[in-house]
Amino acid sequence: MSDNSDQIEGTLPDSVEDEALERPTPCNTKVQSADPALRRSAMAAPNLRAAMVEATTNIRYGLMALIGFSLVLNILALATPIYLFQISDRVLTSRSIDTLIMLTVLVIGALGLHAVLDVLRRLFVMRVATKLETTLAAPVLTAATRAANLGAPQEFQAIGDLAQLRNFLTSPILLTLLDAPITPVFFLAVFLIHPDLGWIITGFAIITVFLAMLNQRATRLHFAEAHKAGSRAALHLDSIGRNAQAVGAMGMTPEATQLWGRETATALSRLVRGQDSNIMITGMSKFLRMAVQIALLGWGGLLALEGEITGGMMIAASMIAGRALAPLDGAIEGWRTYLQATSAYGRIVRLLRASPLNISRLRLPQPEGRLTVNRILYAPPPNKTVLLNGISFALEPGEALGVIGASGAGKSTLARLLIGAIAPAAGETRLSGTELRHWDPAQFGEMVGYLPQEVQLFGVSVKANIARLRMDASDADIYAAAKFAGVHDVIAKLPQGYETMLGPDGAPLSGGQKQRIALARAFFGKPCFVVLDEPNANLDSEGDAALAEAIEKARQSKITTVTITQRQALLRQMDKVLVLEDGKMKMFGRRDEVVTAVYGENGAKAILGVAPARSPVVVKGGKEQDGND
Repeated sequence: MSDNSDQIEGTLPDSVEDEALERPTPCNTKVQSADPALRRSAMAAPNLRAAMVEATTNIRYGLMALIGFSLVLNILALATPIYLFQISDRVLTSRSIDTLIMLTVLVIGALGLHAVLDVLRRLFVMRVATKLETTLAAPVLTAATRAANLGAPQEFQAIGDLAQLRNFLTSPILLTLLDAPITPVFFLAVFLIHPDLGWIITGFAIITVFLAMLNQRATRLHFAEAHKAGSRAALHLDSIGRNAQAVGAMGMTPEATQLWGRETATALSRLVRGQDSNIMITGMSKFLRMAVQIALLGWGGLLALEGEITGGMMIAASMIAGRALAPLDGAIEGWRTYLQATSAYGRIVRLLRASPLNISRLRLPQPEGRLTVNRILYAPPPNKTVLLNGISFALEPGEALGVIGASGAGKSTLARLLIGAIAPAAGETRLSGTELRHWDPAQFGEMVGYLPQEVQLFGVSVKANIARLRMDASDADIYAAAKFAGVHDVIAKLPQGYETMLGPDGAPLSGGQKQRIALARAFFGKPCFVVLDEPNANLDSEGDAALAEAIEKARQSKITTVTITQRQALLRQMDKVLVLEDGKMKMFGRRDEVVTAVYGENGAKAILGVAPARSPVVVKGGKEQDGND
């Protein structure tokens, strides 16, 4: 044992270490404990529909409470016009100091209560918004990740939609809109002062509502197009960020900037058009709100001269009218924000309701690793170009399959299909007799390992990366996975060993070190089926040897492996070989026979180190047939 790894190894009894190193364990068997309580359960996956129902219920009750707050606040807001009315018509005529003091104290008390309730309302709406985001965050991310795996990466936009919805709920626009149901109370108050004044404010309100409808028709299409273009620009920007080094090294920065700039310019152009209409209609609405107060004062003055109302009633009517029309004015001004929030909410609801994760799957007995692929066809949208066609083969538990072929033959696509990351257009893939789509997602994740061609590690510790971010992972399981992949000695030389924190790009690890840690992650938990896509692309000779040893351990542990490779030497560890050509299966069979058919006898001897045992194999329907038959 290395002295540098005491912090991990020191917690393990010698007997456990020896067992982990010397004797391969069966697939999906825990090194430290077989206690099922330590394993993730499918019940740990968020219930998407239940989360959506809970969030909707919280919003509904939250809005009802906010409407109650608004009702009380708007009634208290009548204190000021009533105070002016009483000062004008009662205090000035009676010249009573006591009446003035009493009215002042009552109004100050009402305004104080108004201030307290307004603070409580804002605190409450903040908690409603926070509760909404905490309820939906995990389900939305889970559903978006699954959708991205199935070929819809744009669904990650739902994460931003959730933040946008929270911002809308905490904005003044929502509170203004919630004041709208109280507007009839103010209209009634104006009618009670005098019917003529009530009809004046009603006429102006009808015109304001017409302007709001006109604003909706004039801006909806522009804002929708701006959002779509902005989303496309964000995707381009993310792609540029992920490939920044290649973009800079190959002088692609101007072209990449232009690609992003076109979509950004489109988004800004549509946004400006929509905002132009919104600003003009908002200006007209504000003019009407000020005009109606002048109209009420003017007509009220005439009524006062005729003795039908008093001067105090005229002033009160003008103030109440301004309060009544404010929600309509605010609705027009905040219409764009409202549209964005409703669109964001609609996308979140569609994502959660349509997610295949809503189907509750039976947790099946642990599989043996028997893999059957039957006539797979894959033609992704939108062009429906056939990438894989008629792929069929079968593997027994513990068998190692090597997949070879030229670039673009469909090898990586096949790898993603085998782990269920993408779904075929036709055909089926079965693990231990059950189609991949019928496995519980949480259980499937426990029994499958995957090393992608482009390795991505999380900005957490090496230990957490190997453990697949699982909080319940034991040190023994992490250690066993590292030893299985032959990367323990590499980790022991890092500054903090297994606790070394990684940057977003895997720093300070080299490309080969990242690939070897990702290999340990693939074998973490002793899965029954592992897919390795170009696992030795960045490895040196030491890494190649460790990879070969890991595949051999997998065979002994009855872990079925499928390895995509361009390096011929790795074929020595394979039991069978599949040759792909233009998305079709050119050849499949036992290793020696396929390698001989592809490279010839001399080439096979050089690759395998031994003379071929039999004549080449041909493929019919995914079944092996001896070329001599």
